Amino acid sequence: MSACVPARADSARTKHVHQPHSPPPKGPRRFRVAGADVSAAIAVFLIALPLSLGIALATGAPLQAGLVAAAVGGIVAGRIGGCPLQVSGPAAGLTVVTADLIQHYGWRTTCAITVLAGLAQLGLGCLRVARSALAVSPAIVHGMLAGIGVTIAVAQLHIVLGGTPQSSVPDNLVALPAQLANVHPADLAVSVLTLTLLLLWPRVPGRAGQLLGRLPAALIAVAGATAVAALTGLRLPKVDLPSWSSHALASLPDGPVLGLVAAVLTTTLVCSVQSLLGAVAVDKLVAARPALTGRVKRSDLDRELLGQGAANIVSGSLGGLPIAGVAVRSSANVAAGAVSRNSTMLHGVLVVIAALLMVPALEFIPLASLAALVMAVGLKMVSLNHIRTVTRHREVLVYAVTTCGVVFLGVLEGVALGIAVAVGVALHRLTRTRITHDDTEGVHHVHVRGQLTFLAVPRLSRVLHQVPHGADAVVELDGSFMDHAAYETLQDWQKTHTAQGGSVDITGRRPGTRISEPAEEDGCRCRPWTPWRNHQCERPPKTPSSGPVGQAATEGSPGGTLGTTTGLKTPGTGRTRGATDATDASGTPDGPLGHELARGINAFHRNTGPLMRRELARLAREGQQPSQLFLTCADSRVVTSMITSSGPGDLFVVRNVGNFVPLPGEESGDDSVAAAIEYAVDVLKVRSITVCGHSGCGAMQALLGAEHRGARTPLQRWLRHGLPSLERALPDLDAYANEHESEPERESGRSRVRPAEHGAADAAERLCLANVVQQLEHLRAHDSVARALGAGDLELHGMYFHVGEAQSYLLSEDAEGGVFELVRETNLTG
Repeated sequence: MSACVPARADSARTKHVHQPHSPPPKGPRRFRVAGADVSAAIAVFLIALPLSLGIALATGAPLQAGLVAAAVGGIVAGRIGGCPLQVSGPAAGLTVVTADLIQHYGWRTTCAITVLAGLAQLGLGCLRVARSALAVSPAIVHGMLAGIGVTIAVAQLHIVLGGTPQSSVPDNLVALPAQLANVHPADLAVSVLTLTLLLLWPRVPGRAGQLLGRLPAALIAVAGATAVAALTGLRLPKVDLPSWSSHALASLPDGPVLGLVAAVLTTTLVCSVQSLLGAVAVDKLVAARPALTGRVKRSDLDRELLGQGAANIVSGSLGGLPIAGVAVRSSANVAAGAVSRNSTMLHGVLVVIAALLMVPALEFIPLASLAALVMAVGLKMVSLNHIRTVTRHREVLVYAVTTCGVVFLGVLEGVALGIAVAVGVALHRLTRTRITHDDTEGVHHVHVRGQLTFLAVPRLSRVLHQVPHGADAVVELDGSFMDHAAYETLQDWQKTHTAQGGSVDITGRRPGTRISEPAEEDGCRCRPWTPWRNHQCERPPKTPSSGPVGQAATEGSPGGTLGTTTGLKTPGTGRTRGATDATDASGTPDGPLGHELARGINAFHRNTGPLMRRELARLAREGQQPSQLFLTCADSRVVTSMITSSGPGDLFVVRNVGNFVPLPGEESGDDSVAAAIEYAVDVLKVRSITVCGHSGCGAMQALLGAEHRGARTPLQRWLRHGLPSLERALPDLDAYANEHESEPERESGRSRVRPAEHGAADAAERLCLANVVQQLEHLRAHDSVARALGAGDLELHGMYFHVGEAQSYLLSEDAEGGVFELVRETNLTG
């Protein structure tokens, strides 16, 4: 048997409290940086340095602006932001927006727009509307990023070929043939080398690849191309970092007011959405990390918006690019094992040091290498995984329109188009309802596919009135929403159709769908699972009626209940199954219990059957392949599928009074249980057998209070199979009676069987626990079980279900004797 020991979720926490009579602490706490944060900061810095220069090159801004934005994003956004492990800085998603601003307003006004966008972000953060940004359809966000990626790639392709990019994608595409005819070999060679290293570096095989893979591919690609260009003496444009004394800072905005407002709104939108979505993605990456060295809090999106706003204000004021959360650097930070915001801040400090001390080394980098790096980043923004996702959710149109709008019109215009198309698609889905009608062997089927709103009521009414008076009708609702107008239309038609002698059976995806309340004298408000909620619904017998069978169900019930009919219609035949058993000649139920059975089956056909039909059809084709044999008591309160969360085909269930497993070959034994065990083990090849007892077992109470000699009735003869359990439990029962461990118990060497954290309540419960252990021993005596256990193909489990507490316990062998441990986060198969 497998042991099951529950995991403890709570842990002791030590609280450091300064005692009133103890000496005061000696000075402030020292600032410490974890080793994981240091290594993560270095990894992020090595990625951020070349990317920041490349993005600044792609926007047409001074190259130092990329370094300023990277440093400010790391220090300011890292310190104030609400996502501790998100790394902010110049993002590829802002390249097109920033390039367009520089083209129209110049660099210094662009810096002022960045400051204003930061102020707007601060305002949004104070209003606590960060969560509202997540309401934007993912198809729009993915389309925006894809459009920006295409724009970046097309523009940087000109630099890769040794030319100069134009101001828009159409202009770049028009100029591309001439650029291809006038390629600069040196620039192309360096670019190809950069792309090759970028592609192959993560794929270095073997142990060497594991060691070398710790170095970022972006750094290796740019460094390798720079080294080759320097060693071969290639003459091509390189990074030119002017003196910091001549660095351009922000100035007062200059331009049309409406244009500046639109520019601020665009920058705010793109920065905010990208940062917030990045924070959510970082939370998912942190949660999926296999081993955490420290606890990382979930993101506070409103605080993250405040941090991004403050960073943009500082960056714009110092002449830096707009700032947003960057996916590449953030994922690298999480993957490197960062545990706090110190890694983000330290990476910003390293960027400052590099900008001040590494200028001579940075000026050896070829511009073509940076362009190739940024072009690769742009191409990655067109994610095939995102395309598959939007295709699966039927949002390709929204994605395509947004992408094309960003590419050919601009970011703000493309996003506006995407939002308009997304709203149109949503309205189309809400109003697009297909209603069909067909007649199959006398049964009229009305199939409604889609949402039933007032816009579909005319078509619904027209189709419903095609059903002849007095006919059997089945209305299939294949949707999740029905408004009041459609509700009343179906209700009125149902009343009229049943009053004219017809029958109505309404099926749908939603369990318990009803059109009208039941009659007051009926008093039944049945829903699926209500029998598990102390359901005592017995309808009074109805008065005889001379009406047809289909009308008897609604006799005396104004409006009737949706889908309630007497008897069960067989689709395609018009015949009624079970009407003879459930009703008398007048169509009146023979009794409350008979009607309860028919009504329950009818509810299954109406609600659960349509949901299960496909799965049951698969099981019918493939046959049963259960993984477990579950042997439990016949008690009606023990619902195996409910307490094990299993479905059709999962469990091979054997039930009997007392969950006994008679020994093989025993006189007056029971071959039915042995046959089930043999069939389950040898034919079905189950991997585990579970013996499940339960509290309040009547068989255990009978064992304690009955005389078993000369048993005459079948029940008395059957209870004789529990005598070994009673003998096993006697020492424990004596100890329980004496409130201490008895001498017979010590002599027998048998320890008490008990449920952990519960304590057996009475003698019957102790006998029930001992019975589970005894029946497991009986199982081992069966040849098929012994063979499977010897081959290691089978496991045995003991289980105890406390009915009143709705708690399950599994037998554990870790503790001495038999201890039933409360099941928390485990399952029966381990």
